[in-house]
Amino acid sequence: MSENTPLAPRPLRQLAEGPRPVMTARELRRHGVPVAAAHERCRPGGPWQMPLPGVFLLHAGPPSGEETLRAVLSYTGGRAGEAVVTGLAALALHGFNGAPSLGELDRMDVLVPRTRRLRSAGPARLVRTEVLPRAVQLAGFPVAPPERALADAVGRTADAAVVRRLLTEAVRGGHCEAPAALRELARGRLLGRPQVAGAVRTLLAEGRSVSEERLLDAVRLGRLPDPCWNVGLWLPDGPFVGAVDAYWPERGVAVEIDDRLGGGERRQTLVGLGVRLVRVTPRRLRECPLGEAALVREALRAAASGPPASYLVVLPR
Repeated sequence: MSENTPLAPRPLRQLAEGPRPVMTARELRRHGVPVAAAHERCRPGGPWQMPLPGVFLLHAGPPSGEETLRAVLSYTGGRAGEAVVTGLAALALHGFNGAPSLGELDRMDVLVPRTRRLRSAGPARLVRTEVLPRAVQLAGFPVAPPERALADAVGRTADAAVVRRLLTEAVRGGHCEAPAALRELARGRLLGRPQVAGAVRTLLAEGRSVSEERLLDAVRLGRLPDPCWNVGLWLPDGPFVGAVDAYWPERGVAVEIDDRLGGGERRQTLVGLGVRLVRVTPRRLRECPLGEAALVREALRAAASGPPASYLVVLPR
């Protein structure tokens, strides 16, 4: 049976009380309800309403946030995967405390292919894009990844305090890593906006703080010996070699959280001095701390049986 095959007509009351309070004109026709009859029921004082062109809400009361979002997605139409919720609506579905609930939003942003000719209307704000992100399913809705939703929300927010709060929660709440958020902000050409530029330093500092806490947890969970935390390494005659996030001087093993650009020359210098440098990533520290601890344990074990590293002076950063 094709999607255009008419279904057995259902009484309108039964249809309205069914599990799908939001239906398109095409879906209603398949249930035996002519478009004219649907429009008639949306007249003032009628039992239905039409929040968007061609989309019907089968009751007269205020729509819930979820019903409004369902209506917005029904309005976009298209093939599966051609509409992805983004912006504040997506952040609400991801569980951001700093985002309004769905019911508090007047408009909801939905990503659609740039080739779509559909226009924004009512609560539906269409955001055209060359490449749609891979959606995640949350509460039955196709939702953009946190970093993309965050960038789209920030792009429509002029309040610097709100921008800073959302960026901080994204990292502190474990929704995404600071580098991923920064990449999406750069892709959207948002880094030059004053309200964003002022929050980027906070974003990076928050990301580093969270990663350092997770590294500490990984060392404890892995029952590794305590290192010197967050130190600078110097040659005995004075030249500065580099800074690392953790260092075991008796083994010559260092750990670096790999969230910075550059640093290749410094890493080569450390390795040249015999230091075993373990690079861990913020994402792996979040998703698999014991796996990162195992990498450090292996480096400590190898250092115990290998040639010693050059003597380095260890000082707090």
